[in-house]
Amino acid sequence: MTAPALAQTKPAPFNVQGHRGSRGLKPENTVPAFLTALDLGVTTLEMDVIISKDRQVVVSHEPYFSAAYSIKPDGTPVSKKDEKSLNLYQMDYDDIKTYDTGSNGNPAFPEQEKVKARKPLLSEVIDMAEAYRKTHNLPAFGYNIELKSDPLEYDKSQPQPAPFSDLVVAVLKYHIAPDRITIQSFDFAILKHWKQQIDAGQYPKVNLSALVENLRSPEKNIDELGFKPDVYSPYFRLLSQDKITRLHEQGIRVIPWTINQRDDMERLKKWGVDGIITDYPDRARNL
Repeated sequence: MTAPALAQTKPAPFNVQGHRGSRGLKPENTVPAFLTALDLGVTTLEMDVIISKDRQVVVSHEPYFSAAYSIKPDGTPVSKKDEKSLNLYQMDYDDIKTYDTGSNGNPAFPEQEKVKARKPLLSEVIDMAEAYRKTHNLPAFGYNIELKSDPLEYDKSQPQPAPFSDLVVAVLKYHIAPDRITIQSFDFAILKHWKQQIDAGQYPKVNLSALVENLRSPEKNIDELGFKPDVYSPYFRLLSQDKITRLHEQGIRVIPWTINQRDDMERLKKWGVDGIITDYPDRARNL
């Protein structure tokens, strides 16, 4: 009697993540950047969130208005000396959304289109991206949401980890399925809180990703974290083929940041990474 054929496990697709949407092409962390990333076929939208004074979850990398590209409501650019005083944690969202974060472009990204844009709410990004997915018949994509957190900034430009996380999960619970969500942070206190709340059944079972920019080994970082994350996400130049293999042996996916050159993308894929985070999703097409 012939033995039944074993079911073939379909490999997970290579995860191309649009960093801050598509920062190299459109103003970062704005709706135009996210929709452009979807047009270019990303499998995940990567973004950052902070909290406003009125406890709104705002999509922004900094908890202030960067002088690199921000314009005040009166049309004057935000200066370097003024940017840190424009603390979003001390501003209501109705005021935050009056600043233009796209018309000036970003000198660090000369290909970036200059288009009027603003810092959106996380709920708004999800609603618009999901509507776009349905209208354009796109496959389901993921959301990789970084909680921008620094222990030195607790109660200054951000809440403590627990209330910060509670505000984010309150948005996500009603907008998107947990298996499409990754929560990432450099602040391991954030990830530890999510892990505890997931294990206690208080938070949905999302993926957790450890962002890393230090020179310690993956093993030391994971030991400090106190549990195995679903994803290990280091600066790409910190990776080696051996480190990727060691992480895979622990069942941990490896998705480095931020890779913008095609030859680096190809090398890292050959080494076995599970995906990449890039400012230029167009350069990762057909990778």
